[in-house]
Amino acid sequence: MRSESDAAAAVVRVRGVATRAGGRILLRNAGFDLRSGEVLGVVGASGSGKSVLLRTIVGLTPAAAGTVAIFGEELGQPGRGDLRRFGKKWGVLFQDGALFSSLTVAENIMVPLREQLDLSPALMHEIAALKIALVGLPPDTAAKMPAALSGGMRKRAGLARALALDPKLLFLDEPTAGLDPIAATDFDSLVRDLKESLGLTVFMVTHDLDSLTAVCDRIAVIVDQHLVIGTLAELLRNPDPWIQQYFSGPRGRAARIAEAATG
Repeated sequence: MRSESDAAAAVVRVRGVATRAGGRILLRNAGFDLRSGEVLGVVGASGSGKSVLLRTIVGLTPAAAGTVAIFGEELGQPGRGDLRRFGKKWGVLFQDGALFSSLTVAENIMVPLREQLDLSPALMHEIAALKIALVGLPPDTAAKMPAALSGGMRKRAGLARALALDPKLLFLDEPTAGLDPIAATDFDSLVRDLKESLGLTVFMVTHDLDSLTAVCDRIAVIVDQHLVIGTLAELLRNPDPWIQQYFSGPRGRAARIAEAATG
């Protein structure tokens, strides 16, 4: 049984949440706490509703049932006012970075600064440069358009924008999808380093077994419209056929062997 102190340490609290897409229920009666300083990975079959769950938690998609509270404050139905107010508390990296194609990288990073703060242009440019350096991009990236960047650079630029307001909570949607193994490993290391140095709490949707073993403290699996949560060791003991196939198959074993060799 979770203590009151555990509940107080929950950055995200989900209770009885159901999600729906295209008239179809994807998830039923989901409940969990995302603890302060934790990295929670979310996996599931294609179409199981991983990204829908993320969008529901950040208020972009209405929940079919249940409640979500972030930093102890319940998020209501999606609305511009709520999103603006809560948007100061977290950063989101959507798939492929989701950068505005007509803006430079620096201008993309300045979008949340313009929306949420009253800063001088010079200070916003300075903050953008700092965030670009923070995610490991060269300074000249600031003036480049998203189309001029590689896939890995776009992800890092999107991460820089997600970190623009110095959030303590970070949502990542398939951050290593489409990256080659070296770029994906580098991005995993970046997330792990930023989590430690900035004191981040991270909710990460992924299908990448390497990311799960290298970065995540616990893993949430969407299976048969329900959420099963545990450490990797706990999930390996779960008898569910899909969970066993996912984590105990050849790719799952290879990821665990690789992590053991480097750790």
